[in-house]
Amino acid sequence: MTTTMFVAEMLFVSTRFLCLFVAPVLAGGLFTPYSGREEGRSMSFQISTAAFPPGDAIPKKFTCDGRDVSPPLSWTHPPGGTLSLALIMDDPDAPVGTWVHWVLYDLPPDTRELAEGVAKQEPLPGGGRQGRNDFRKIGYGGPCPPPGKPHRYFFKLYALDAKLNLKGSPAKADLERAMQGHILAQAELMGRYGR
Repeated sequence: MTTTMFVAEMLFVSTRFLCLFVAPVLAGGLFTPYSGREEGRSMSFQISTAAFPPGDAIPKKFTCDGRDVSPPLSWTHPPGGTLSLALIMDDPDAPVGTWVHWVLYDLPPDTRELAEGVAKQEPLPGGGRQGRNDFRKIGYGGPCPPPGKPHRYFFKLYALDAKLNLKGSPAKADLERAMQGHILAQAELMGRYGR
């Protein structure tokens, strides 16, 4: 083989390498960064309420200064593989540390809303259960901060790949332990309330 033929063959091989491997990489088609199974889906999993805009003041009727009923909540379709939903509402600004206002779990995966004023009982009509809040009661306990700067209240909704079947009246810590390794996506809504 002559030097000219050798160089020509090497150029041919190099060109094929560029076409087969480098071009797809540059186009993003061959080596795509790994993204978690819920990365794209969790972006579209959202929770909202008609009672107040995100980050805004929670109306008095949903607090201990009013009727102390839960606000209406709705959410978008959870990711595929969701077998149950859980919800925690808490206040990280409480003087004694995070104060838990609401614990729900084992909501059916096709549930898309909670109406205003969810009954303060363990089993919920249509499925799901409520746990114990830091007022030592079952169900929703509305914002009730001491006078001063408004507190933030987070409604955190979890899409889970399992039904938890917890016994008794679980608190937030019990629910969080049971959810470990089962969270497919999380949606969050925050409201404020001050006195």
